[in-house]
Amino acid sequence: MNDELINELKMVVASLVTFKFKAHGYHWNVEGPDFRQYHDFFGEIYSDVEESIDTHAENILKLGGKAPYRLTRFTELSIVKESDVSTDPAVLCQDLLADNETVIEFLMAVFDTANTTRQQGVANYVAERIDAHQKWSWQLRASITNTAGI
Repeated sequence: MNDELINELKMVVASLVTFKFKAHGYHWNVEGPDFRQYHDFFGEIYSDVEESIDTHAENILKLGGKAPYRLTRFTELSIVKESDVSTDPAVLCQDLLADNETVIEFLMAVFDTANTTRQQGVANYVAERIDAHQKWSWQLRASITNTAGI
């Protein structure tokens, strides 16, 4: 009964590991006059996402599954794909925003599955993570939006 949810949560773990490493790489490689601002911003994102991964993996275990842990398995399961590294903060924000929106959409599907299978604890945690990722989308979007018309 929980197989679908377990498989979706495995994809979440893999996708968040990939997303975390991407944000961490952007934290390392960003350049420009606003380096410090973006360096810290990407650091906040990868730290937040990293903290969430363990609970997602524990939810897999609570449901009777085994959490993925091999890098090759993360690559196979992830909906977030690797990209070439840029140093331009706007390019990095745009790329991370697109991935984050993909993560949100998938988390919404996982939320629906958790509710359908009556796994309210999982659903509640996933709902909290949707909210956190929506915050990151707002902040990423605000970082690349032209505010000249305001």
